[in-house]
Amino acid sequence: MSARGRSYRYVGPVELKAAVRPGSGGCRISSAAEFRDWIAGRSAAELTEPFTFVVGADGVLRLAPRRSEHVACAGGDMVLGAGEIGFVREADGWAVSEVSNQSTGYCPDIDSWSEVASAPDDAGLGRPSGFTHEVVFRRCPGCQEHNIVRENDFVCVFCDSDLPEVWNVDPTV
Repeated sequence: MSARGRSYRYVGPVELKAAVRPGSGGCRISSAAEFRDWIAGRSAAELTEPFTFVVGADGVLRLAPRRSEHVACAGGDMVLGAGEIGFVREADGWAVSEVSNQSTGYCPDIDSWSEVASAPDDAGLGRPSGFTHEVVFRRCPGCQEHNIVRENDFVCVFCDSDLPEVWNVDPTV
């Protein structure tokens, strides 16, 4: 755990992390002005889909186009949260309309919400009160595969072993 919260290291395919180049991370958004500059460069089509996001270990939101890898958005670094995020224009500015922890590269727990919530707050963006779509990730103690738990069915889809109730994706944490 960091002073800010649990940090997540990348646990996805090694070849995706190996492809990350220094300085290739997502756009750092630490203020409303930075967000306005970034969003102004997005097309109408881009705005219809959520974007890839991470919250860096420094607590700052980083954004990238939807089909970007989270590890690339993070510049290969550890994160406090990761997922997909959508925005809507409101009368008084921009706000987060949808946000999830859906990142199969970092597999963040749903308790990463507090860190994720702080990033848009710090950037002056409105946001929902929680993830609009929560994804529960677990690593199977039997076959070691990463699973997405659906409908509270804590059973490995690969080998039918029971999955733990608590987050366990990264064995080094």
